[in-house]
Amino acid sequence: MRKLLSRVFCAFAALCTIFCTCPDAKADNLPSVSAKGAVVINASTGEVLYSHFAEKSLPMASTTKIMTTILAIEHGDLDSRFTVDPVAVRVEGSSMGLKENDKVTLRDLCYGMMLPSGNDAANCTAVRVGGSIENFVRLMNDKAKQLGLENTHFVTPSGLDDYTQDHYSSALDMARLTRYAMKNKEFRKICSAKSVKLSFGDPPYDRWLTNTNKLLKTCHGVIGVKTGFTDKAGRCLVSCCSRGGTELICVTLGDRNDWQDHSRLYDSCFPLVARQELSCGTKGFVLNVAGGECDKIRCRIQPAYACISKDSRDSVRSVVHLPMFVYAPVKKGDAVGRVDFWYKGELIAQSAIYADEDCHLAKGQDKGFVDKLKQKLILWLS
Repeated sequence: MRKLLSRVFCAFAALCTIFCTCPDAKADNLPSVSAKGAVVINASTGEVLYSHFAEKSLPMASTTKIMTTILAIEHGDLDSRFTVDPVAVRVEGSSMGLKENDKVTLRDLCYGMMLPSGNDAANCTAVRVGGSIENFVRLMNDKAKQLGLENTHFVTPSGLDDYTQDHYSSALDMARLTRYAMKNKEFRKICSAKSVKLSFGDPPYDRWLTNTNKLLKTCHGVIGVKTGFTDKAGRCLVSCCSRGGTELICVTLGDRNDWQDHSRLYDSCFPLVARQELSCGTKGFVLNVAGGECDKIRCRIQPAYACISKDSRDSVRSVVHLPMFVYAPVKKGDAVGRVDFWYKGELIAQSAIYADEDCHLAKGQDKGFVDKLKQKLILWLS
């Protein structure tokens, strides 16, 4: 009897583990993960496809450098050479190899942060952009607030967190930050590089930096983003993957099996999203024409597509922008308006509205007549 009860208890415990590992995952067939917090989002819409304690505040180690790098890029002046701050280079942990009096550019530092995860690069970036590390951290927190990252607070530009409890984020916030950063072409280029040859030093000389993100080589479609590790945070990983025109972002915090978990989550989540045609409820419109041989013309809508899940399709809202009338002459194919498609307050696609037929000027009328007509209509509408 005791053996039977023991087996029943073990079976029950195993079931609890299976069902409780991912308490808020969106689909029953998605894999469990060993992370303390994890999320997968659709980069196109921000829709959450997988969630495991995604809003829990956790240390995020060097994935912090995503924020530091995007702020450096948005600061601009990436290619002016300057001398690194002598105090900022004195930092423990991972490094891009900076020494006192080295000559670098902000672009060098961005690669130094995102590839070998240089803490020296992060500190030097902070001083260059913010004037001091303290001022730069304020910029980081201001940006987090601007982006609506409600469970995020920065204390350092590098992610070193052994001396503070106030440096934290959540898997969902890091995914949203990454989604924002990946819209920047410079950021995408930097975080996707497997290696890069840079020239810096005193005097500058050529050297190679290698990316610590091995998913770039081992997981199909991965195009970035950033690794991280501290004793407190454990293994942290933010990645972005593109397959078949769809782009997903995956974040795991405190995950001893992060490489495998990201690969498995992508394999499970990509089938949930597909490129779908969007509709505004009609195939075309009729538009009034002023000063033409015809009073109205037919208009057609250019097809619009977005990579979305089936669940989110009904949440897409369309807004038609079409004038009350257009002035003759109008040629078939002329753009006369557009349709915007919105998902949860964000523009995800646009579709042009084109004239589907010609409409010439009315006989006996010239451009001077049309100009006068325009003036009368403006006065009438004002």
